[in-house]
Amino acid sequence: MASDEAELLALDRAHVWHPYASAIDPFPPYVVESADGVRLRLADGRELVDGMSSWWAAIHGYGVPELKQALTDQAGRMTHVMLGGLTHEPVVRLCERLVELTPEPLTRVFMSDSGSVAVEVALKMALQYWQSRGRPRKGKLLAVRGGYHGDTLGAMSVCDPVTGMHSLFRSILPEQLFADAPACGFAEPWSDAHAASLESMLGRHADDIAAVVFEPIVQGAGGMRFHSPGFVRRARELCDRHDVLLVLDEIATGFGRTGKLFACEHAGVAPDILCLGKALTGGTMSLAATLCTENVARVISGAPPHALMHGPTFMGNPLAASVALASIELLLGSPWRERVARIEAQLERELAPCRQLPGVADVRVLGAIGVVELTRPVDMRVVTPAFVARGAWLRPFGKLVYTMPPFVIDPADLTLVTRAIYEVVREHCG
Repeated sequence: MASDEAELLALDRAHVWHPYASAIDPFPPYVVESADGVRLRLADGRELVDGMSSWWAAIHGYGVPELKQALTDQAGRMTHVMLGGLTHEPVVRLCERLVELTPEPLTRVFMSDSGSVAVEVALKMALQYWQSRGRPRKGKLLAVRGGYHGDTLGAMSVCDPVTGMHSLFRSILPEQLFADAPACGFAEPWSDAHAASLESMLGRHADDIAAVVFEPIVQGAGGMRFHSPGFVRRARELCDRHDVLLVLDEIATGFGRTGKLFACEHAGVAPDILCLGKALTGGTMSLAATLCTENVARVISGAPPHALMHGPTFMGNPLAASVALASIELLLGSPWRERVARIEAQLERELAPCRQLPGVADVRVLGAIGVVELTRPVDMRVVTPAFVARGAWLRPFGKLVYTMPPFVIDPADLTLVTRAIYEVVREHCG
């Protein structure tokens, strides 16, 4: 180990508190020296194929010339300016583009700087909407079990009440309502009976519910489960029937991950409020957006205090907005649908043998998402070095070993990832 790497690791251990990790007994991280394409170069000289897209965001890979150029060009003009009372071309053009791309009738865009905050904004929109309509009783949110929406308090309150860390923060979390997650898989025949729990909850509590909140098609960090588009359609129908807003969280699924530009397109459904993040900038900078209909925006703005009561300091940052525009154009100008379809077919083919391994409960694939669900939790201190030894960067959690690779990954590199999954599951997870 080079001395500078040893020094960095020592300083890291002394001062850096990593996500979901102990501050006093952390698993030693790997020092990344650079990244290019789909590869992370470690300080010790090893290269890893990134099967995670840096938590699902780096859909174009790393070192992308178009994204670096967008940052350079914008930095030469202006790196930041507050959006309170001011505006600038990058954020205006980005909001215009998002409205063009997302389903009608979404027309208004509120920018923020992380997915969790985008969800917080969506929840505030829903609650303030009903306050503005003179119906303050509608102050509860109806979420779907198994969901994950972020780690801030409001977002956490609509995460799964068992797996979403509620027990740690119960004393300060708002108490929300929960419907059962749909049991019908993505490609399985749909029946409205699969949404019976959602229908029952709305039937009993509609006068108290501001919005239904869930992740369309794919429940991400809550369990990587895929559900039928029929559930999204049925939720839209039930929300309309019971006069409840529909909030869809596409932070993980937006920008092509499921094979559609937005997952709600599988159902042909538009929400009242939509949350975007992660891949919005191609993983280059933190940026998120919450879109809403003209109706939601006008109702909130038409009653005191005549404004949405939220205002992140860095919302609509010019650097982030510029690189988001460049990322969107890079995606739309590429054969991304064909790439995702090719990844899906390869993942299905190459992960299929995992179904025969001891300790495997399920294998499922959708778009550029491949999941091996185990019967017991993985030991991160064992499987992480095992993946690294095979040249792959993967970050399992709970009982899930999964990959969400960059769309630009080539077949050979994807095979390296899938082979690593098979071998590590076979040797360490049975």
